[in-house]
Formats: sequence, C-alpha cells, structure tokens
Amino acid sequence: MGAGGRISAEECFEGHKARDPLRRVPTDKPPFTLGEIKKAVPPHCFNRSVIRSFSYVVQDLAVASALLYLALVYLPLLPSPLHLLAWPLYWAAQGCVLTGVWVIAHECGHHAFSDYSLLDDGVGLVLHSALLVPYFSWKYSHRRHHSNTGSLERDEVFVPKPKAGLPWFSRYMNNPPGRFLSLVVTLTLGWPLYLAFNVSGRHYDSFACHYDPYGPIYSGRERAQIFISDAGVLGMTYVLFRLACKFSLGWVVRVYGGPLLIVNGFLVLITYLQHTHPALPHYDSSEWDWLRGALATVDRDYGVLNKVFHNITDTHVAHHLFSTMPHYNAMEATKAIKPILGEYYHFDETPVHKALWREAKECIYVEPDEVSQNEGVFWYRNKF
Repeated sequence: MGAGGRISAEECFEGHKARDPLRRVPTDKPPFTLGEIKKAVPPHCFNRSVIRSFSYVVQDLAVASALLYLALVYLPLLPSPLHLLAWPLYWAAQGCVLTGVWVIAHECGHHAFSDYSLLDDGVGLVLHSALLVPYFSWKYSHRRHHSNTGSLERDEVFVPKPKAGLPWFSRYMNNPPGRFLSLVVTLTLGWPLYLAFNVSGRHYDSFACHYDPYGPIYSGRERAQIFISDAGVLGMTYVLFRLACKFSLGWVVRVYGGPLLIVNGFLVLITYLQHTHPALPHYDSSEWDWLRGALATVDRDYGVLNKVFHNITDTHVAHHLFSTMPHYNAMEATKAIKPILGEYYHFDETPVHKALWREAKECIYVEPDEVSQNEGVFWYRNKF
C-alpha cells in the first residue's frame, strides 16, 4: 500500500525470511541514531496528504456500505440454513474492513492523517466513536505507550509481569486447554476490559479506566477531551439504541455487533503480536531508552489482510520510529531503514495462527537472562 503500491511485502522483507524468527534481537545500544535512520528514509515519506488520506476513508466506508447493503438485501433471501451460515461470513468481511477504518482513526491520533491537528481529531473522533472507542482517551494512553515502549515500569499495554507477579492460577492455565480459554477471553473481551479496567495495562496506584476523566491515566489539561470522548461513545450508543427500538436488538447484533466483535478481536490480536515475541526484550529503568524500546517490536505478515489493515501489521517497526508518518508511505520507509537497522529489525513470517499459539505458550512472564551480566534486560519465560 505504501509507495503507491509499487513495493510488495515480499520485496520489502527480502533477506529477512531466512533469519531464525526466534533468534533474539540485540540489546546493546544501537550503533546508529534516530537521526541517521531518518536520513535513510526518502523525505516524501513524511508528507501527509489530506486528499490521499481521505481517499482511504472513502474507500473503506464504500466497501463497508456495500457489504451492509448485501447483508440487508440478499442474506434474508437465502434459504435456511444458508442464511445462518452467511451471517458469520458477513461479520468476518465487515470486521476486517472496519478494522481498516479503526487503523485510520488510530493514525488521526498520531497526527499522521493530515497537517491539521483539528482535522485529525475531528476525523478520529467520528471514526473511533462509531466503533465505540473513546478517541481522546485512547489517543493519550496510546501516545504514552509509544513514548515508553518496552519499559517494564512505564509502558501502557501488554506489559509483562515477572514470575512472582503472576496470579496464582497461571500455572494451571499453562496447558493447551488453559491457553485456548485464555486466548478466547483475550480476543473477545480483552479490548473492553482494557478500556474499562486497564487489564494488561500499566500498573497504577489507583483504579484506572479510559472513561474516567479524573483517573490516573490522564492529566488535568486532558480532562475536557476525555469528557468529549465519553460523549462520542454515548452518542453512538444512543444511535444503536434507537436502531434497536426500530428494528430489534437482534438486528443490531447481526448488523453491527458481529463485525464489532471481529474488529475488537483483530485489534487485540495485532497489538499483542506486535509486542509479544520470544525474541524481543523488555527493559527496566536501569537499561531502557526510547530507541531500544521502539525497536523491541516485530513486523508480521497477515497476507492479503496487510493491505486491508493499511499495513499496520507489517510496518510496525517504522511506525514506532516515526509515528506521524502516514501508512501509505510506511512500506517504502520500512524498505529504506532495514539496511540501517540490520539485526535490530525483526520480521516474523510465521503464520498468524501459529504465532499466536506459540506466543501464548512461550511468553508467560519475564525475567533477566541467567547467563547475562545485564540484569536490566528481561526475556520471556514459561517454566514454572
């Protein structure tokens, strides 16, 4: 999708497919600076175009509208039980498309949509609210994640625990049935649990909630925008209530609820796999710095869904280095920075379903390497 579609994922990641995906990335201070990485990127990759950015919004919404039309007009005409089988197909297709819409709203939160902050926030607020996401609330916590990626003390999401910090039942879940149950709960309830209760997020001394303007996640100057985020979610909730009154709750669940469940599942899946990998380190305050933290991420291959998701999946390393870069230039930038990053760039082409199961099995808690003298670098472990 980047570089006008001229660069394929295969070309971009050529030379990394032979690398063992489980070989640990370096943890020493990189022999390059962020400025040197930026110089390797063609300058036009940092340009944001309002017209081009909106073209992706229009494209996604047009496809979503077409899918909705087909579902409402043609699925009821199918004989039983075919229509029962067709609805899940609609949920999957619509959920994938709306995940792309979610990604564009995410770009708005990074000021990567246009050169105008007000426009970015307006578009992001509308798109995220339509998906029941508190835009400003998530924007601020997600920016702090970008500022503290890989830090055991200050990162905001999927922060691993030391062995001693695991709940008592963890050892009893470390088996195939336990992992399957954990993954089902994570992919279905993980996103609303994170928003409402900060599950898997950074530890705060008091109750943390993305809907609470007075919670510890936000500063006083951010409070008004958290109220706006809540108003956006409440507004969309009222729209859904009116639709339920007019058509029925079942209609809303079929048309909107099913795809939303897919969106939430993909959001958790993508984020989890971007930051959870046996080859990626985490750092405590004695070792962490921004650049090494930003490099402690991994690009993955989702096949055709890479383009549906606007390449947030296979250009995540570049995104963490340059978060204001628009997605349509990220593939070209990734190709440009690979020679500079060298072994510090990590790409894993393991099929997503296999990677998800492997990471759920291998990445249970973190502790320092036994043979290393550096106790500030932590790696995933799974032995009890």
